[in-house]
Amino acid sequence: MQTIRYINLLDKASRVRTSKCFIYNNAIIFAVPRSMVSRAIGPNALHIRELQEKLGKKIRIISEAEGLGDIQRFVDDIVAPIRFKSLEVTPEGAVITSGSTQVKASLFGRNKKRLEELSQIVKDTFGIELKIV
Repeated sequence: MQTIRYINLLDKASRVRTSKCFIYNNAIIFAVPRSMVSRAIGPNALHIRELQEKLGKKIRIISEAEGLGDIQRFVDDIVAPIRFKSLEVTPEGAVITSGSTQVKASLFGRNKKRLEELSQIVKDTFGIELKIV
């Protein structure tokens, strides 16, 4: 129910319809069609600021994934500003190669909270499991 409220608030503020909304690292992330990203953000980020004031949380808007081939860009947008080395799709699922222990720790988060959130987002969006090495 909460995500539906968030989606309705974005629609009211920017007149951009989306069905993808999720929480990652205490921020609400909306995935909108690529052509609508600038409209959703608004002039001088007006729509984002309005939503942040109403909700009291950080708001981010990214472009939707356009299939399994777009998974690396999608995950990269979600975890930004953290930059991982690579992401491979295998028959078992998606595997993120972190590159360093600091990046790996940032992707995991305290008590693996960020890993669980990101795994759930990838599973809901693409239907595959996520691993970090």
